[in-house]
Amino acid sequence: MTAAVYLAGWLLALPFRVAWWLGFRRTVALVCLLVLAVTAYGVAEDLGLVDPAPAQASPTRRPGRQQPSSSAARADIPAGYLTLYRRAAPRCPGLSWSVLAAIGKVESDHGRARLPGVRSGWNHAGAAGPMQFGIGVGRAGNSWATYGRDYDRDGRRSVYDPGDAIPAAGRYLCAAGAPRQLDQAIYAYNHSRAYVAQVKRLARTYGGRR
Repeated sequence: MTAAVYLAGWLLALPFRVAWWLGFRRTVALVCLLVLAVTAYGVAEDLGLVDPAPAQASPTRRPGRQQPSSSAARADIPAGYLTLYRRAAPRCPGLSWSVLAAIGKVESDHGRARLPGVRSGWNHAGAAGPMQFGIGVGRAGNSWATYGRDYDRDGRRSVYDPGDAIPAAGRYLCAAGAPRQLDQAIYAYNHSRAYVAQVKRLARTYGGRR
């Protein structure tokens, strides 16, 4: 017990010992450098120069053990999109790729819809891109500002690029409670109970579960 108390006291006194050894000016300079480093990292994260770790959620299954795609999924989803859905899902541990695919289907038919905002501009609510993120020009808000990143590392961040939009959707769902509170997360994405039911139904179909 005495040794533990001594060790705890020594550790508590260590910062003061270091400060005494460095001297007042060096200690102040070191603290300033640490503050600047933390601030710089925060600015870089806001600008999308670094990719922060995704919001954590309790996985419902082991990460990496995604369910296989069904024949219905392979027939309906373009191969490039299917790959992106599967790659993006692990950003939210436990989230099934089929949920992202179902949202992509409802929002833009996997980027194939000729609706306003899918390839350029925005729709009447101010949503844009294949996953229909709010971009700050209407009642859809500006969730893209929070979750949009250059995920595919092609040098540009674009809400119209599925390589950026699909992973952003995964992060959005995770922040909203997925996979444990999946209904809540899907509802946060689009405030409609009918939308939640439609997405879950499509996800079961894509995952080979009826």
